[in-house]
Amino acid sequence: MFRTEYSKITAVLCKFLGIDHIEIAEDIASETFALALDTWTYKGIPENPSAWLYTVAKNKAKNQIRHNQIFKEKISGNIKYLSGEDVSSEIDLSEKNITDSQLQMLFAICHPSIPPEAQIGLALRILCGFGIDEISNAFLSNKETISKRLIRAKEKLRSEKVQITSIPASEINGRLETVLKTLYLLFNEGYYSESKDAILREDLCLEAIRLTRQLVENKETNLPITNALLSLMCFHASRFAARKNENGEIVLYHDQDETLWNQGLINKGAHYLRQASQGKIISKYHLEASIAYWHTIKNDSQEKWESILQLYNRLLQLEYSPIAALNRTFALSMANAQLPNDHGKKIAIIEAEKLQLTTNHYYFTLLGILYKGIDHEKSKNNFQKALSLAKSQTDKKTIMRYLSED
Repeated sequence: MFRTEYSKITAVLCKFLGIDHIEIAEDIASETFALALDTWTYKGIPENPSAWLYTVAKNKAKNQIRHNQIFKEKISGNIKYLSGEDVSSEIDLSEKNITDSQLQMLFAICHPSIPPEAQIGLALRILCGFGIDEISNAFLSNKETISKRLIRAKEKLRSEKVQITSIPASEINGRLETVLKTLYLLFNEGYYSESKDAILREDLCLEAIRLTRQLVENKETNLPITNALLSLMCFHASRFAARKNENGEIVLYHDQDETLWNQGLINKGAHYLRQASQGKIISKYHLEASIAYWHTIKNDSQEKWESILQLYNRLLQLEYSPIAALNRTFALSMANAQLPNDHGKKIAIIEAEKLQLTTNHYYFTLLGILYKGIDHEKSKNNFQKALSLAKSQTDKKTIMRYLSED
């Protein structure tokens, strides 16, 4: 409940009070939940807990405004205080205004003047209700660094005079790209977690899905590219249950139990991908969603891997990334798996070694896999290099498993 309601209250209060008072909005939301914890522990959870929270938040916001007005009138004539809203103004916590406020807050956070990592941090803090500890854990950073990053980002919002308001239709396309990139990175922070105690942060992924779904449900942002991103997230999320074992260790794709895949999410992913195909523009999200779709089909047919290979080829032409190039080499080996004398693997090795991603443990892990059955020593050496570069205990265990199989 904290995850969902904190973000709603914070977004509405930020919109009501203005971006200058973003910390006050956060404080009021936090104080509201602190009071709920104290009160509900002894009196029990109210019949309508959301309504209780909204009432308390409203009263606290009005008290804050009244306090600042009195301070200005009686103590100081120069102090900067909460302006633009009268105590008698009604704070709108209707369902429509909550949704609008969250979307408008998302667009405000994704202002182009703020670095991407700060955008994600603000999204986690304000729209997902994550604490500083959780954000620092997601970024594998310390609390002091994250706190300073968020403070600088908030100051930038103030100096740029960013407004939490409806984005004109003429500006949506230009700003939406940044918003979608932030949500994409937020999902990836959870899906490819390098936390020391988790290989998958489902909470991050689910928050990214929730916010992307809000964009799809809004007519101004319900565009093919938005549907493509939501499709990608659904396909990946469908394999959550099969992606880790009872010990919290990663289960590689070929070892996953497909009966654990969520068919409902696969169907939703297919639906959103169909919606995405209505436009004329093909984005990286379209191509990545299509690759993820093929991974929901558990077989190693040539058609499947040839399709994935061609999608990677198009993706690299559209937007090159070293990791996508690395993934392509695996698809290349699988698409040519029927060739005799491990020729498919040999072709992939040549392509992989051209990349020279010598600081990436996935690079050496893939080479270790490709050299298996071809050159035992090279396979072992690559796995050992991967082990020396791996950061998380989960990745190290996976590589050690490969080494023990040799």
